[in-house]
Amino acid sequence: MQDKPLRSRNWFGKTGKDGFIYRAWMKNQGIPPDAFDGRPVIGICNTWSELTPCNAHFRELAESVKHGIYEAGGFPVEFPVMSLGETLIKPTAMLYRNLVSMDVEESIRANPLDGVVLLCGCDKTTPSLVMGACSVNIPTIVVSGGAMLTGKFRGRDIGTSDIWRFSEAVRSGSMSQAELELAEAGMCRSKGHCAVMGTASTMAAMVESLGLSLPGNAAIPAADSRRKVLAQLSGRRIVEMVKEDLKLSEILTRKSFENAIMVNAAIGGSTNFIIHLLAIAGRIGVPLELQDFDRFSRDIPLIANLQPSGQYFMEDLYYAGGLPAVMKELEGRLHADCITANGKTLGANNANAECFDRDVIATLSHPFKASSGVAVLNGNLCEHGAVIKPSAASEHLLYHKGKAVVFENIDDYKARIDDPDLGVDENSVLVLKNVGPKGYPGMPEVGNMGLPAKLLAKGITDMVRISDGRMSGTGFGTVILHASPEAALGGNFAVVRTGDTIELDVASRSLQLLVSEEELKRRKAEWQPSITVSDRGYTSLYQHHVEQAHLGADLDFLKGGSGSAVNKDSH
Repeated sequence: MQDKPLRSRNWFGKTGKDGFIYRAWMKNQGIPPDAFDGRPVIGICNTWSELTPCNAHFRELAESVKHGIYEAGGFPVEFPVMSLGETLIKPTAMLYRNLVSMDVEESIRANPLDGVVLLCGCDKTTPSLVMGACSVNIPTIVVSGGAMLTGKFRGRDIGTSDIWRFSEAVRSGSMSQAELELAEAGMCRSKGHCAVMGTASTMAAMVESLGLSLPGNAAIPAADSRRKVLAQLSGRRIVEMVKEDLKLSEILTRKSFENAIMVNAAIGGSTNFIIHLLAIAGRIGVPLELQDFDRFSRDIPLIANLQPSGQYFMEDLYYAGGLPAVMKELEGRLHADCITANGKTLGANNANAECFDRDVIATLSHPFKASSGVAVLNGNLCEHGAVIKPSAASEHLLYHKGKAVVFENIDDYKARIDDPDLGVDENSVLVLKNVGPKGYPGMPEVGNMGLPAKLLAKGITDMVRISDGRMSGTGFGTVILHASPEAALGGNFAVVRTGDTIELDVASRSLQLLVSEEELKRRKAEWQPSITVSDRGYTSLYQHHVEQAHLGADLDFLKGGSGSAVNKDSH
């Protein structure tokens, strides 16, 4: 039991005018006096929004969390923060990830909270909530919303990754608009986030492998009643975490970050995992660099047979044993002694995990694919690195040399990609500039560029594509992302031209622009920025302070944290 005074007593434990104000206005909600008797006050940080369809069931999920908090003797208070729906928000949800993290950080610090439950699901809601909570560093547990049920279309299973296939099929003429609408009706059959190992599912797996959630959090479908059970148990557990004073900084150690990288490789997680984990590490103060992702992924094969790298869906992963079964397969590789949110070690949590379907979860000795989940590339085209997901790439393109076809920005790409006169063939390398953090701004998920229509008509399904942007975790192909520094900053990536030869060698972790240093210097001396920098509001703040992708694309002044102390008391 922790003897440390509860933060909330600085509000509700006061006498006189101050205590009167704090308690009296809370009582207008019908709260009885004994709620303020010194029991832990638990915030439920909710990203519910009807504009975030993946999280639209969170009001219901929050009620399950409340039940657990009440059962354990706590006092739950639910509060909203800005929510980010990947499917609707423009220009890109990533632009606002750091803004939400600020909302979360200040909401937690400024209010009488002893612990917090983070309700998150859609892609950016998880990292933004964890980043904000890290900067305050009070006891915290994460409850993910869960994936939707697997989609159905004409007798087969479908998921978000099929959107890219359907889009190319419509563009090539092999699928009609009417057929596309039939698929649309069968895609999202229940509450929850994407049914594949996209970024949302990757984030749910990330928090479980980091130790921030109860075991099993990653894979329980949103529609499964056991998701509510996990939420209720999480409500119970956060009260105990407050009593133990088990803070984020005790869970998020260097070893836990290494565990998360290895698990992400084994499940074929999204490349977005890299940029988010780097940002989280920066907030909690754990040294982590881009090369660590290659270092700890390189010897981990792909053992989860999940789309987009494989065949199955998140629902299947749960029935096969969930993430605990995957981590059990990695026994001996992971740091088993890392403490987790339930107070037990990672090894203890997964000691009795079982696999019930080897088609979905393979073994280390007989993996689904030998290639690792993530590879970090280095070379003169990306002085600070770039990333690729070999498990979702085409084997024959992992070494490739071809002529660049350059698009200066997303509008240039849209205007020319289907031009019959575009000088491109299947050996070309498509290059998209100015879609990085500052250049777009916000670093959108456009890196997996659609192929030229005339090549789709020839049956070409993949080409090497390079950008300073991101791609959806549901995407696939031989796609190189996060080229750093981005084109907007004027490095080598900014001056690559159509006709230049580019050499990709994933085995050697190399990405080279085969142009002389003298020529590159000449081009850079002549280079002029082409992006517009906003002069007002959050976008201006973002463009002036966002860091590059290899650092996590956080705002430079948000690195680290300010703790939980409130410096001023207005009453």
